Amino acid sequence: MATELFPGEKVPTYDVAKTLDVDYYAVFADVAGADREIWSRAREVGQRLAPRMRAAWDRAEYPLEVVPELGAAHLFADAVDHPDVPAMTPLAAGLVNMEVSRHDGSLGTIVAVQGGLALRTLALFGSREQQVRWLGPLQRGEVLGSFALTEPDHGSDSTSLETVALREGDGWLLRGAKKWIGNGASGGISFVWARVQCAGDPDDGSVRCFLVEQDTPGYVGTVIQGKAALRAIHQAHVLLDDVRLPADAVLPGSHSFKDASTVLFATRSGVAWSALGHATACFEAALSYATQREQFGRPLARFQMVQERLSQMLAQLTSMQLFLRRLADLEAAGAMRPTQASLAKYHCTRTARDIARTARDMLGGNGILLDNGVMQHLADIEAIHTYEGTESVQALLLGRDLTGVGAFV
Repeated sequence: MATELFPGEKVPTYDVAKTLDVDYYAVFADVAGADREIWSRAREVGQRLAPRMRAAWDRAEYPLEVVPELGAAHLFADAVDHPDVPAMTPLAAGLVNMEVSRHDGSLGTIVAVQGGLALRTLALFGSREQQVRWLGPLQRGEVLGSFALTEPDHGSDSTSLETVALREGDGWLLRGAKKWIGNGASGGISFVWARVQCAGDPDDGSVRCFLVEQDTPGYVGTVIQGKAALRAIHQAHVLLDDVRLPADAVLPGSHSFKDASTVLFATRSGVAWSALGHATACFEAALSYATQREQFGRPLARFQMVQERLSQMLAQLTSMQLFLRRLADLEAAGAMRPTQASLAKYHCTRTARDIARTARDMLGGNGILLDNGVMQHLADIEAIHTYEGTESVQALLLGRDLTGVGAFV
């Protein structure tokens, strides 16, 4: 196929969508049964939706109709342990994150927000009544869910959140603002974290989570414009202007910032798996391109420098696979520590950036064409490298675990 730059002028593009299943150490060769089935299902959905998502990414549009399609394939369960959520092992959840991100980063973020953050928050901390009302629609993608923690002035230092919850009669009143909230302006529900401010109240100073329907008066979600990454899913700036809620809007299981952290720790490994998906796509693109593109009368794959770079990328990719397979085993055994998830994210997003940069360079000028995939993955990796804990924050969490000394301030 070819891309037309000017009338009559064609620049060749290359078949970089070929499924190669690069697994040099057979890390996933033994995946079978239900895990293999859901992995295959994620691949089928990812392949089918990828062209639509690529076009949406180019236009910076959020194709909301894909969310129920992901739900129909049962891709939002994310290993959430709840009787009303389909069973999924940590390995299967990781493979879902990997596979959908391999096809499109915005799809991976939809899965992370809808399942990993929103569904998990409700399953862990919601009342039985809240769960009966909302778990099914969230799983099926009929209602979009968001996790509203980050604020305009508090990203990495999210413990300093300024959004407040005030007692008002038998109910609550929320005031504050949130930023970078996936699905926060998409007409669904938001799980808003706020600090209780009520002198003399037993909850004063505690951090609670509130279920807020986005059509509630005072809730104003505005889509953030001008993003250069994850352009096919919307993040929002949310203004909470005296949002009045009934008493039962609070999630009864939420009492402190540690509860929010519980959700983030669980999804941090999912971000690492997404990075693996992006990196896999970039490596596959570089390998395919090297065997098809000819320069100086021979395929690029015949050049020593190209083979050396492919070998380096393979080593990096294999290290990510080994990291994450072991992490899934630890999580399945109930033995995963939060800092182990931090190390996985720290290593995998850094490594994915390196692989993507190398792949982009190997494709030369063709590397910036969206049809060839790599540039989009490179941009999207920049977003996942930051969200759910920046590289610096992960390093500080690991440093504190290693030395016993906190260096956050």
